[in-house]
Amino acid sequence: MNLKALDLFSMNEGLQKVVKGIDAITVAKKFLVRGFNVSPEAARLVSSFQDPELLISEICKISKNKFIICEEDVITVIKNLEKKVSQRLESKVAELKEEKIRILKDVNNSVVEGTIEDFVAYFNSRFEKLSGILRGRVQQTRIKDIGRFRGETINVVGVVSNVFNRKDNVLIELEDQTGVVNCIAMGKAAEVAKELLGDEVIAVTGTLKGSSIIVDRIVFPDCPINGEKKSIDFGIVFISDTHFGSKGFLKEKWKNFVDWLNMESKNEEMNKIAEKVKYLIVAGDIVDGVGIYPEQEKELVLIDIYEQYELAASHFDEIRKDIQIIISPGNHDAVRQAEPQPSLPKEISKIFSGNVKSVGNPSLLELEGLKILIYHGRSLDDIVTKIPRISYENPHKAMEELLKRRHLSPLYGGKSPIAPAKEDHLVIEEIPDVLHSGHVHTYGVGFYRGVFLVNSSTWQAQTGFQKKINLNPMPCNVAVYFGDGIYRINFNGG
Repeated sequence: MNLKALDLFSMNEGLQKVVKGIDAITVAKKFLVRGFNVSPEAARLVSSFQDPELLISEICKISKNKFIICEEDVITVIKNLEKKVSQRLESKVAELKEEKIRILKDVNNSVVEGTIEDFVAYFNSRFEKLSGILRGRVQQTRIKDIGRFRGETINVVGVVSNVFNRKDNVLIELEDQTGVVNCIAMGKAAEVAKELLGDEVIAVTGTLKGSSIIVDRIVFPDCPINGEKKSIDFGIVFISDTHFGSKGFLKEKWKNFVDWLNMESKNEEMNKIAEKVKYLIVAGDIVDGVGIYPEQEKELVLIDIYEQYELAASHFDEIRKDIQIIISPGNHDAVRQAEPQPSLPKEISKIFSGNVKSVGNPSLLELEGLKILIYHGRSLDDIVTKIPRISYENPHKAMEELLKRRHLSPLYGGKSPIAPAKEDHLVIEEIPDVLHSGHVHTYGVGFYRGVFLVNSSTWQAQTGFQKKINLNPMPCNVAVYFGDGIYRINFNGG
């Protein structure tokens, strides 16, 4: 912070106005009437300051019982003033950035008891939201009324309660609020049915034969094609799974990443890209946590969760302050395990600098007109497990399935625990421009119906637990999105 900035601050923030033309003798008199003596060197330094009246006032506040005010005393107060100005300007910058960030949907820290009534309300909410989308595409018949349409084509919307793969067909048990019906899928419809996870809300088109529907087509809620590309003149960096506190944290790779963000890379072309970056979004697992998997303590450098977050805050604090950092929790963070997860508690979020904003998992944000849905991605494990054609090597393909089903965790009771609140907050009601996930420690980007998908990789080397389950991470890969272009930067040596 220089004196010019201090002058600007004093004028804009209603502090005393600059006194022009004041000399050292006048400065000495001003101190004298306040009961202080001042050395000639100190008086000259005060007279050269942009706002001598302000400086004199601040010096007198901390100089009680002093015989004479020296040059060193003046320098100390100037440094303190510069620090205060810097902090206030940082706060002003954060406020201005806040105006450009709109939280369209986030999770509050509501208590869920898990009663039978809660489960019923949760699935009713899921069904109503997703069936509402499907009713706009098919003419729905309630299951209890399908007997009136024998031999005719009918459309039934329901929740997939069971899927059975049989020798020459796939049997789907479909349920709505009026009853249950068996749907028999063959041929191409059977291929689609084999990839049903269970608990999705779908529409089935077919004809009634006996008490079952012979399926012609399976319709997902899916997202409409978004042909409109948002034009932005700034860059957004996507990362996740930093795992601060882990012995496997790749400290040197992170330093290279921070140097690049701060435009201190040895590569000038890289620095030009970094110069345009305004936002950094982190999709969960900020720290490695405690007690997440068996014998985790052996792989931690810090076993205290608060110390892990203090370490995280210190690393984010290295990044230049004009970049707004948005952090969302994951299953390693200090919030409830069940999704949706609230943002980090205040006693933790206050550890971070003013340019770091904490949101829940999931959360839908609008950054200067660009809608970004952040979801840590725990349900991607279910997608990879249930659909053989999808693997961890291409995680964005699993993300496509979430958009197709319009739900961030369609399988209830799988690898991703879900809190049965009265409203299902995991339904994708509003289509984002960007869907950002992490969790699986691999990297993948792509577009699905106009939505940019990015699964950002980790900053942690392979752990012993990951070796046991044969998970091979792709660390330190960063996606930088500009709307009309995407950069992949590999800080792991690529």
